Amino acid sequence: MIVVDTNVLAYLYLPGEHTAAAEALLARQPDWAAPVLWRSELRNVLAGCLRRGLLTFEQASAIQLEAQELMQGAEHEVDSRQVLQFAQRSGCSAYDCEFVALAQQLGVPLATMDGQVLRAFPDIAHSLESV
Repeated sequence: MIVVDTNVLAYLYLPGEHTAAAEALLARQPDWAAPVLWRSELRNVLAGCLRRGLLTFEQASAIQLEAQELMQGAEHEVDSRQVLQFAQRSGCSAYDCEFVALAQQLGVPLATMDGQVLRAFPDIAHSLESV
């Protein structure tokens, strides 16, 4: 099992420079987990794509549904106290710290491309290519 942040999910479904790495990660480690927050974050990414005309409404809806199917049964609540402690210590957003807290809670690595998270939590967070 591995915790993935929302950007990893977005890379999987939105073609770009990290899509191949996200696909490779899913192939070698298909058991992904994330805090429930990922749903709202991905909806926000998709809404941005809608506003910029990069996706149609139907495409964005299909991506959200497919991602929800992938993550079904792998969504977790996290401890708010731990999230706040991580945020205070690191300067990272509480949103980002939800993923870090979940990875620590489950005792698994976090896959991310967020430089601030990678620097603040080197024992937990690993780049998409190195997990």
